[in-house]
Amino acid sequence: MFGLLKKVIGDMNEREIKRLNKTVEKINQLEPQIKALSDEQLREKTAEFKERLQKGETFDDLLPEAFAVVREASQRVLGLRHFDVQLIGGMVLHEGRIAEMKTGEGKTLVATLPAYLNALSGQGVHIVTVNDYLAQRDRNTMGKIYEFLGLTVGLNIHGVSAEEKQAAYQADITYGTNNEFGFDYLRDNMVLYKEQMVQRPLNFAIIDEVDSILIDEARTPLIISGTASKSTDLYYAAAHFVKRLVANEDYTLDEKTNTVNLTESGVDKAEKAFGIDNLYDTNHMTLNHHITQALKAAVLMKRDRDYVVQDGEVIIVDEFTGRLMYGRRYSDGLHQSIEAKEGLQVQNESMTLATITLQNYFRMYKKLAGMTGTAKTEEEEFKRIYGLDVVVIPTNKPMIRIDLPDVVYKTERAKFKAVIDEIVHRYEKKQPVLVGTISIEKSELLSDMLKRKGIPHHVLNAKYHEKEAEIIAKAGQAGAVTIATNMAGRGTDIVLGEGVAELGGLHIIGTERHESRRIDNQLRGRSGRQGDPGSSQFFISLEDDLMRRFGSDHIMGMMDRLGMEEDQPIESKMVTKAIESAQKKVEGHNFDIRRVVLQYDDVMNQQREVIYSQRRQVLESDNLRDVIINMIMNFAERLVNIHCPTDQVQEDWDLKSLLDHANATFLNEGTLSEKDIWGKEPEEILERFREVVEQQYHRREEELGENMREFEKVILLRAVDSKWMDHIDAMDQLRQGIHLRAYGQTDPLREYQMEGFEMFQAMIQAIEEEVATYIMKAQIQNHLQREAVAVGHAVDNTNPEPNSKKKPVRAAQKIGRNDPCPCGSGKKYKHCHGAAH
Repeated sequence: MFGLLKKVIGDMNEREIKRLNKTVEKINQLEPQIKALSDEQLREKTAEFKERLQKGETFDDLLPEAFAVVREASQRVLGLRHFDVQLIGGMVLHEGRIAEMKTGEGKTLVATLPAYLNALSGQGVHIVTVNDYLAQRDRNTMGKIYEFLGLTVGLNIHGVSAEEKQAAYQADITYGTNNEFGFDYLRDNMVLYKEQMVQRPLNFAIIDEVDSILIDEARTPLIISGTASKSTDLYYAAAHFVKRLVANEDYTLDEKTNTVNLTESGVDKAEKAFGIDNLYDTNHMTLNHHITQALKAAVLMKRDRDYVVQDGEVIIVDEFTGRLMYGRRYSDGLHQSIEAKEGLQVQNESMTLATITLQNYFRMYKKLAGMTGTAKTEEEEFKRIYGLDVVVIPTNKPMIRIDLPDVVYKTERAKFKAVIDEIVHRYEKKQPVLVGTISIEKSELLSDMLKRKGIPHHVLNAKYHEKEAEIIAKAGQAGAVTIATNMAGRGTDIVLGEGVAELGGLHIIGTERHESRRIDNQLRGRSGRQGDPGSSQFFISLEDDLMRRFGSDHIMGMMDRLGMEEDQPIESKMVTKAIESAQKKVEGHNFDIRRVVLQYDDVMNQQREVIYSQRRQVLESDNLRDVIINMIMNFAERLVNIHCPTDQVQEDWDLKSLLDHANATFLNEGTLSEKDIWGKEPEEILERFREVVEQQYHRREEELGENMREFEKVILLRAVDSKWMDHIDAMDQLRQGIHLRAYGQTDPLREYQMEGFEMFQAMIQAIEEEVATYIMKAQIQNHLQREAVAVGHAVDNTNPEPNSKKKPVRAAQKIGRNDPCPCGSGKKYKHCHGAAH
């Protein structure tokens, strides 16, 4: 059955290659004609293609001629002419698929074909590599082809300025690393002015080493973390202050909406206590928020009903089941306010300000393609997650590398001794050897053993990309011995030195089978490039991780029964098959892990898209009046629905609480009385609210003049950013504890989706309430300025631990008694919060 399936897949691949070969013939027929053009005429083709596109021709119409032009330009500029198989690879990429091309088949050159063709639209093409060194190298070499043809080329790597990034993204073709593209997307959605954004809409990405980026790195999301501009002392100060407030005099409690609001008297007391003129001044938004949350914590949140205190931590109680919800935290600063109320340490830890998985980032491109030497084993994952299928491109010259059967030893010690003997044997006849290890520790152990034998060698372990590429490039010289972790030097060709082909080419030794067949195939693929001779063999011990996990006991028993010595190996195809079967099991398990990570991030991704598109609308709009009035009316409608339910008689409606709440947020005190809305239907009450809101809004516009439009943006951006960052944090806490729900016979993912949706709805409502309050109440005394809610930095995840634990809580920075008070009052801390604390 499996053999039949393999044959069907092979036939399909063959049919694809035949189909693409027809276009290769057309490109080849154009070659003499394109060759006859002068440099200037060749360059003019770019403008001609752009014009033809605008007149209605498609990329596919242009493809044969455009590929012929790139091939000729490459020949003139770099002295490299694309092989026919490289043209096929270019077409596969242009079609938005993955081209599997063996090492040394010139993938870097292949990318120039679809990159040039797609860049003609002017919408930008991103060529994504695994590290800065490769991005820089490819931009400098391949960039010459594009520049010769009149296109611009950009470089986007770590450490370049925002201006340089903007220029790089404006270029027709941009080289860069996966992390840098992803982080720029997140940073663009945190900027305060649209002019600060660097990326254009995501058009077409060609990913080099696509398996490394979309599979190996897909378990670790990109994270921008930072510390929100909230002082922990402010939580204590606010908690201390609200204890002095009197119910019904300084604040009103609305049991229907489960909210508390300060009255005029409460606002006066707050202004006196904190030594400020106006609590609703935009400078005091942080302080106002802290007081509101402290009031909620004091009045609404009851210990041993809503939460319990255990081991110095506040643990939420599920209101429906009464279970403790470990790992959950209230959002929007409420959890910290409860901690302050209870006299516990306020955990204002480093927050996740923005995050996205690489899967979800790359799925946003209009078109995606990739290339690698090893993708077929992961085709199911590429297809299911990214909608990408894999086409195996034939090699330019037949592959003649000899892959020897695995050699299995009883112990690791015997295996390494055999590896050293093999290296010595090959070294003595000057045949170059590349030894692959799966960890830095093992590569250093082998290095020590070789030193004792007096064998000169190089050790690589994926730390210094530039030096690494240089050493890997020389690994094919006569007598070279190179030890490398499997991923080291990826993307760099090993060219055979003089006379090495006669010695058998480069010999690869694998010291352990990786849990993924793909990584083993990559190591093997270092040898036998472009029809070169070469050989490979894996040395395995029954103490290796993979063998221990999958059936080494059976083989060990067989070796013991046969009376085999420790250093006597088994060389058997049966063992190799057993290992491959074990690898398939692990690959399936790892795919499941990545799929689950993605399913959880998909929940956040839908929410992220809503928030980011709203945020862009704020940055790009000239007038947000209608948006804000709609937000105020959404909030007003919720109040009316709660206080005037249609299933109750009007006499039972709580109009006083409705007006108290409206006056505390979006209405000016005394604008409407109970008499004004008595006897009206809910729709009529809402219509009355709208009239008053529009009148007040108009007065605000007259009062603030041209500042009103900027004022709208300041308030909206601050509300969206602060609530969204708190929401990310709350969702992260939820996700970390959600797996425990499985013990209650519920599906954790479904629970996460449902609770995540409810939390998102609550966040949107909180944004609307905050916008309503500040737009209608805030006073402006100083120059209006947009301010970042938090300062963040990208978290380096280039070498993530698969199961890394959450970072410990960082202690909050201590404020000196004579420092300026963080609430923005302008007073010294000891005379403001310090006095209250």
